[in-house]
This record gives sequence, structure tokens and C-alpha cells, in this order.
Amino acid sequence: MSHGRLRRSTRWSWEPGHALVAVPLAMIAIVTAVDILAPPDVHLGPFLVAAPAVTASFAGPRTTAFVGAVAVLAQAAVAMARTTLTDLNHTFQIIALILISVIVTFFAYLRERHEKELIQLRSVAEAAQQVVLRPLPQRIGPLRIASVYLAAEAEAQIGGDLYAAARTAHGTRLIIGDVRGKGLEAIGDAALLLGAFRAAAHRQADLPALVAYLEGTVSSNLDDPGADPDDPDDPDDPDDHGEAFITAAVLDVPDKESTLDLINCGHPSPLLLRGGQVTALDVRRPAPPLGLTEFMDADVAPEAFAFEPGDIILLYTDGVIEARDRSGTFYPLAERVAPWTGEHPDALLSRLCQDLLSHVGGSLGDDAAMVAIERMPGMGEAGISRP
Repeated sequence: MSHGRLRRSTRWSWEPGHALVAVPLAMIAIVTAVDILAPPDVHLGPFLVAAPAVTASFAGPRTTAFVGAVAVLAQAAVAMARTTLTDLNHTFQIIALILISVIVTFFAYLRERHEKELIQLRSVAEAAQQVVLRPLPQRIGPLRIASVYLAAEAEAQIGGDLYAAARTAHGTRLIIGDVRGKGLEAIGDAALLLGAFRAAAHRQADLPALVAYLEGTVSSNLDDPGADPDDPDDPDDPDDHGEAFITAAVLDVPDKESTLDLINCGHPSPLLLRGGQVTALDVRRPAPPLGLTEFMDADVAPEAFAFEPGDIILLYTDGVIEARDRSGTFYPLAERVAPWTGEHPDALLSRLCQDLLSHVGGSLGDDAAMVAIERMPGMGEAGISRP
């Protein structure tokens, strides 16, 4: 969300709902006309309070105050037409209308201020995430790649989903991960991991050494006494060091071999799309999530899987498979992508995003990241591009 949009929302104008303002104004006109023409024992003035109340539900405080003032003037016109302004009945109606208009104007002000704060928070979080999560190149060596990040719509709770790619002397290394938690803290943890991956992916000789380096980076950050001032013994503390971790899948794809090596650190298994079939790349010995090696065995080894020309590897975060429809049914990812195995990576992710959002009714409850990787046939060194 741009700062320009934020500035426009603070001006006095009919932009927040100029068409809807006609409804309370028409309500005032109708009530006023009927009240003036009604018999002496019929008083419709109290219905005028509905006009500023309705306006406060969609407009800002200035528009609400304006409609309230119009309603007060209309009530005064009714009083003068039927009796006098000093008539006790109309006097109390006018006073009550003024008080209610002031109250609903105040609530409209609070709502607008809250919306501005959410806009600012979302803007900061999205800007930070765009800096951290650089777009992946469409071509890396013999690979064609597409990526997408779907942000949840919940009050700027931008998550810590991440992905990155790096070239080595013999191939391409990729990572996809999910930081536990949301907001700017999760983005900070994601930035830490991505920085470590980008710095070390081309230097570490093998995949276990790279994962060990990433684990050391994450663990050292969690052990930093200045990283979390909260009480680590508090069981209700969501940022407790013992509960902080990052799930990740790290892949090494050689240029000249139709295979890939995978180390899965507690992350959802990648999917292999080949000839109308979808196969989960389940490792026999999954590694613990990054940041949890002190609690479990951290002896990891890569496992090799066939990755032939024309195959597509789909990486994703748990925001995809944990997305629910209105009945609570999880999104059946493998079942849904099976008919699209022959698609270009960009087309595959486009179809997948549309289908996922349709499944959840248009709004995700958690961020979701997806990366589709296709090995192209006949790619030589001349086709290599670097991220």
C-alpha cells in the first residue's frame, strides 16, 4: 500500500463512500418531510439519529459530523415548522441528536485511526519483505523457475515464508522455508537465514555442510542474549527459544545429471510432477527444523531423487496444504496439481493460486509461498543465468 493512498484517505472529500453518503442524506430528507406532514401526535424526529450512525459505518469522522449536522438542522426545521425551537419535546430530540452525532463521530475517528495504523504496519512489513524476499530469476542454468508469495489478509501479519536460489560451480541450490511466527520478527529471522544461504550456498562443498552452516547461523541467533528479552521459562511466551525454529527444504540440482539431492529439515515434502503423476519426495531420514538440533539428532545426509528433463519440482510452505475451505477441509495439493503436470511453471503456479484462493473463499489464513522448478532439455552452459 503506497503512502500516497494513505495521504488521500485523510483529506476532506467524499472518497471514503461518496455514493453511500446519498443514503443517509436521503433518509434525512424523507424523515423530515414525513415528520412535517404527520399529525401533531406523531413524531418521527428520533429516526434522524440513524443517519449519522449509518454514515459512521463506512465514512470518516468529517463526513459523519457533516451528516450529523445536517440531521440536527433538519430536526430544527421540523421543530419550527410544527411548533417552535423552544418546544420541550423537540428541544430534547435536538439535544439527543447532537449527543449521538458527537459519539458516532468519535467512533468514526477511532476506526479511521485504527485503519491508518494497519495500513502503516502492513506497508512497513511488505516493504521489509520485498527487500528480503528477492524475486527468483526465470532461468537458472538448465532450470526454468517460477515463484509466488501469497500474503494472508490478517492485519499486517506478514509471515516468515522464504525461498532463494544460488548458483554453484556445478549446479543450482535452492531453499524454501517457513519461520515460526509472523510479523517483523519473522521477517528478521527469514532475512537472517536467507543471508546465510546466499553467502554460503556457493562456498560449501556439499549439502550437509551448507545445512550445518545454516543451522549454526540460526542457533547462534537464538542463543544471542540480546535477541529475546522475554523470560525463556514462561510457557506462554510465543517467542520462547525452545519453540523458535525454521522448517526448510534445501536442494542441490546438478546441471549435467538428471538427479537432485534433498535435505528436508521438517518441511512439507516437495512434489515431483511427471507425466500426469504427482510423487511426494519423502526422505527416509528427515532432519530436524533449523534451530532444534539441540533437542534431537542432527546427523543429516542428502537423499537423491530422479529429476529428468520435463519434470517439475513443486516447493511450497504449509500455508498451502493447511488452507481450509468453509467446511474445514484442507487443500488437497497433490490431487489438484495432477492435471497440470504438463504446464509451464508460470502457468502451473497461476492455476494453483487461483484454485487455492477459490478453495478458501478468496482469503488465506496464513501466508503461502510456492516455487515451481522445471528441468529443461538440451540446456548447455551457454544458457546459464545467475540470480
